[in-house]
Amino acid sequence: MGDSWMENLTVVTEFTLEGLSNNPQLHNLLFVVFLIIYFITLVANMTIILVTGADPHLHTPMYFFLSHLSFVDICYSSVTVPKMLENLVAKKTISASISFMGCAAQLYFLVALVGTEGFLLASMALDRYFAISRPLVYGRLMNEWTCLLLAATSWTCGFLNASLHTALTFQLSFCRSHGINHFFCDIPPLLSISCSDTTRNEIALFILGVFVGLIPFFFILISYAFILHAIVSNWEKGQQHRGFSTCASHLTVVILFYGSAAFTYFRPTSSYSLEKDQLVGILYNILTPTLNPIIYSLRNKEVKMAVKKLISEKIFVHRI
Repeated sequence: MGDSWMENLTVVTEFTLEGLSNNPQLHNLLFVVFLIIYFITLVANMTIILVTGADPHLHTPMYFFLSHLSFVDICYSSVTVPKMLENLVAKKTISASISFMGCAAQLYFLVALVGTEGFLLASMALDRYFAISRPLVYGRLMNEWTCLLLAATSWTCGFLNASLHTALTFQLSFCRSHGINHFFCDIPPLLSISCSDTTRNEIALFILGVFVGLIPFFFILISYAFILHAIVSNWEKGQQHRGFSTCASHLTVVILFYGSAAFTYFRPTSSYSLEKDQLVGILYNILTPTLNPIIYSLRNKEVKMAVKKLISEKIFVHRI
């Protein structure tokens, strides 16, 4: 009997994703809506990557980090949205399944990309700080090697964080239920269905969350406090509009990203709510990667000019 009990604890071949809606009739509508949003995400972020790579005028630290952010957003959406769309179109029932290894891979890359994006946003804040508050030394401090180091650190910290969380999460036993109250695999819903003691996981989630989430967030706030001080100090020089516009764009993305991430990961498992977490999941998993290129770059005159130039060159080559 004891061996049978242990076997039931360890043998898990798949999980059930409860999905976005309890009404299967809404699945077709949700499929169309999220397919359109996903398509916009891919096109907008790919445009940023192509334009910043093709136009020499955009080979600057700001656009270097923007291209990394766009790549993260493409990967970020692609981790969860295609599986969600597959489940919506293939299943007429309320729930759909995902394999154990598929769930582990989804959680790993999701957490890795969330962490990477947080550090990239902090790197972008540092870049804006030097550009606006220390313009005389900007070119010397934010050189190619500095940018590469910051980007490499962002990716490394994100994936190390994901490795620890994935290892801790999938050593738990899931004997109580295999049904995940979400439309993708994430740490809080998995902890809520585990029959193991999750105290260690919640402590790790908090400690690593402070390092990966709160420290970069406070670094961004401090950087922008200095930036705003510099903008106010130079108000009479007529340079405040552009600087404030850049700051506002960055802070909008930061608030969207860190607000939803904090709600998801900085609270006890006992307070998990299906409806609220699905809404927040849609915000930071689907909408934020779509809004990032629009907020950051597609409203930027330099990017618009580069896009027009790239399109005109392609049309010219095609006619030839």
